[in-house]
Amino acid sequence: MPTEPRDQLDRKQAVVLDSFAWIEYFNGTSAGEKVQGFLETGRALTPAIVVAELSEKHKRLNREFGPKYDFMNARTSIVPLEEELARAAGELNFERKKRAKGWGMADSIVLATARRSKAIMVTGDPHFKDLADETIFL
Repeated sequence: MPTEPRDQLDRKQAVVLDSFAWIEYFNGTSAGEKVQGFLETGRALTPAIVVAELSEKHKRLNREFGPKYDFMNARTSIVPLEEELARAAGELNFERKKRAKGWGMADSIVLATARRSKAIMVTGDPHFKDLADETIFL
């Protein structure tokens, strides 16, 4: 049974920011303001798949992504999708699709990144609701 969502974070704990978190941050929402606090810890990670998702979204909306990418790269560590992580994400994807409707490979990559890094995910994506012990919801 999932626990209540985490709302506190040990300042030494790494966090993984997903696309939802970055979109909220760049849109200046109240949820995005919470992301600012995680950026200030100096322990934020961004999976490379998140860069791909945000790049695609900005292209689709005919918006410039370069300065935002530069900011992301300066304020977080971009975690590449290397072979071991890809394999773990594939296995995780198989399992998670049984439990979470609409679960996608990008979700698996983000979750696998957090688990491998022993980090907490920061998101508002409902796909992660049953993972409250691993997630801080915005």
